[in-house]
Amino acid sequence: MSRARISALALVVPEYEPAIAFYTGVMGFRLIEDVPQGGKRWVTVEPPGGGVRLVLARAEGPEQVAAIGNQTGGRVFLFLMTDDFDRDHARMSAAGVIFEEDPRDEIYGQVAVWRDPFGNRWDLIQPRSGG
Repeated sequence: MSRARISALALVVPEYEPAIAFYTGVMGFRLIEDVPQGGKRWVTVEPPGGGVRLVLARAEGPEQVAAIGNQTGGRVFLFLMTDDFDRDHARMSAAGVIFEEDPRDEIYGQVAVWRDPFGNRWDLIQPRSGG
């Protein structure tokens, strides 16, 4: 097979501006692209440490609106890896991010589940290897 890789994931959101504000402001992601496409926009953001980008896709129609925050049927959808769990957990908490649980230690590392403002469930995780 070629050197194919996953470069981005679509994240269905209600509107562009609140999603951009949350991911760039609260989470510190970089806005990579914001390109008008008629009635839509191609908006991508990237975590501070790089990696897979998110395409912030505005929901269109009732089926997409219904999928906001539930793209994986209620499971954790995205995994944000950090090299300093305590720092990022404290920063996110101070910024109003809602954690569903207290941090816990697992065999693979320190982790806590949180939700973005649109209902998507994430893991904040620091692997045992240090991230």
